[in-house]
Amino acid sequence: MEQVNETTINYFIIKGITDVPQLQVLIFFLVLLIYLLTLTGNIIIFLLICLDHQLHHPMYFFLGNLSILDISCSTITLHKILTMFATGNNIISFPVCMTQLYFFSSFTSIELLLLTAMSYDRYVAICSPLYYVRVMNPQACVLLALLCWVVGFIELIPYMVLLLRISCYRSNIINHFFCDMMPIIKLSCSDTSALELLIFTEGVFLLSVTPFLLTLISYIFIILSIMRIRSSSGRKKTFYTCSSHLTVVVLLYGTLFCQYLRPTTMDTLDSNKIFSLFNTAAVPVLNPIIYSLKNKTVMSALKQRTVLHF
Repeated sequence: MEQVNETTINYFIIKGITDVPQLQVLIFFLVLLIYLLTLTGNIIIFLLICLDHQLHHPMYFFLGNLSILDISCSTITLHKILTMFATGNNIISFPVCMTQLYFFSSFTSIELLLLTAMSYDRYVAICSPLYYVRVMNPQACVLLALLCWVVGFIELIPYMVLLLRISCYRSNIINHFFCDMMPIIKLSCSDTSALELLIFTEGVFLLSVTPFLLTLISYIFIILSIMRIRSSSGRKKTFYTCSSHLTVVVLLYGTLFCQYLRPTTMDTLDSNKIFSLFNTAAVPVLNPIIYSLKNKTVMSALKQRTVLHF
């Protein structure tokens, strides 16, 4: 069934991850497993940060925000896949679709900003350790985290205003597993030049490239500072304190660059679904694993809580 409407549209049909019937059950249980692991891992990290006093530090405060963000991002996207497989209903209303798109895009922007704030935290800790307590005080951390959330939600409003002005769609079938910006733009038969210009200028440079450059600059100074440490053990120990964050940064930006900065010959909706699935499913479930396995303080707190519980 395909609906073409040149004035308005009431619903979209989500095509999903694959059309192969034999893979439907496998994908359902795989997505369900990933979603449950995401919830479990991030909830454990968040509760540890709240309950354990040795984790009441700026870096873990931002990590707690990142855990909330990963849970929210996975829920807003993966729940539709699970609902589609469970009910067989792949129809999503226009308001729900726009709401999903807004929150997913906002969460992605907030995550980039949070990772930038965490890179600044690592910069101050390594390059200016004597001023760390004064610069990264609790009030500054709360303000910085709040700024990330507020900016992330506000900066998507112009996109939504332009997107809601689209009045003509060639089809209501979205070749994706959730409502994302580019698949919907590709369905439009209206003039989307203003929206595409906004995506290219603000979306690429302000929301993506700017946080990336700020993070890169922070790590350039961090690396220069580490290189000035005389002992090799001191250099390894100092670099280890930011290795978890660096791993997450490389993982997320690598996925986003592969998704949005590929050659046009490789730019297909099916390939976008693969990178989007990795971004919405794999990254949120890997974040708590990376921060727990590569962080001795988190592992110590987890072991203590486990021993006390039993």
